[in-house]
Amino acid sequence: MATVAPRPESDFSTPGHALPDQTQTQTQTEGEYKQNLNQRLRCPDCNEDPPNLVEEFSSGDMVCGSCGLVLGDRIIDTRSEWRTFANDDQGNDDPSRVGDAMNPLLNGSQLETNIGFGEGMRARELHRAQNRVTNDKATKTLLAAYREITQLCDAIHIPKATQDSAKHIFKMTEDKKVFKGKPQEAVIAGCIFIACRQSKAPRTFREIYSLTRVSKKEIGRTFKTLEKMLQTSRDENVTGSFLMVENYEATGTTGAAELCARYCNNLQFKNPHLMEKISKVLAEKSSSLKDLAGRSPLSIAAASIYMASHLMGDPKTSRDIAAVAGVSDGTIRTAYRHMYPSRKELIEKEWVYPIGAGRMDNLPTN
Repeated sequence: MATVAPRPESDFSTPGHALPDQTQTQTQTEGEYKQNLNQRLRCPDCNEDPPNLVEEFSSGDMVCGSCGLVLGDRIIDTRSEWRTFANDDQGNDDPSRVGDAMNPLLNGSQLETNIGFGEGMRARELHRAQNRVTNDKATKTLLAAYREITQLCDAIHIPKATQDSAKHIFKMTEDKKVFKGKPQEAVIAGCIFIACRQSKAPRTFREIYSLTRVSKKEIGRTFKTLEKMLQTSRDENVTGSFLMVENYEATGTTGAAELCARYCNNLQFKNPHLMEKISKVLAEKSSSLKDLAGRSPLSIAAASIYMASHLMGDPKTSRDIAAVAGVSDGTIRTAYRHMYPSRKELIEKEWVYPIGAGRMDNLPTN
């Protein structure tokens, strides 16, 4: 059988390049010969085995430790970075290279020099005096509000991007003195409500009320004032860091279809994506029924999920859906009774066929 001779060493002896391992052999795997492509970096001048290589991270070069020939450049420093222990350091031995990043949600340049907490009474007094000057009352108010927004949003699993939008709206209200003298809890509730709407993950007034204990009427008033402020800022081409105020769009009432996704995820269906898709279509079609005109989007969304779950053979009781949607059991059944006579118009054919998918016979009469 024919064999392939290895290439001579002279073909690879260019300074500054890697030499393949001279032990390249042909290995037999399942009756076929394959070339060994493993390579080892080796100095072409010293030709030492094993090679004596040194990584110089300061210059980013790979250098032969015997003759000093540069064998490679742009070497990545894989060592760990120094971490910042400035808050815990009491011995003035801070290994950090740089300070904290700028926070666009706070006022000021935030690049001033900080006096370390040194030894002795004079050094401590100087450190405390600088903190009193730097951390003014406005910054403390913002930080306290940001902490409260984070705690409230984490309680109902609101994403961090939406939290940042709510904080940015709150900072705009503080800068423009829009709610001077108004309780901070109401302003925070309105900021969270409008940030959720802008991020396409709306929460209802009832959910914000149960979260912040601010009355629904007060949340509505705050929301209207915030919407006017944001529309004015958009017309003035005032850009924002997180919310993108120049692209702000006024939103209407939260629709029933927008609530179905969150409710389906909380009900733990076998196939939540399919239930979400079907319930959204049912909610959009049910909103045009005369019998459901004027009803809350919560009840329509809950009734749509109730119908979709029974149609696809993964039924949920009205009590289970009521616990997630925040409406009563009777409200869901009443809305479903108005949907049941129009079931043939609401349910699409591809949901029922082929056989084995959804079945009209699974739907309860009430």
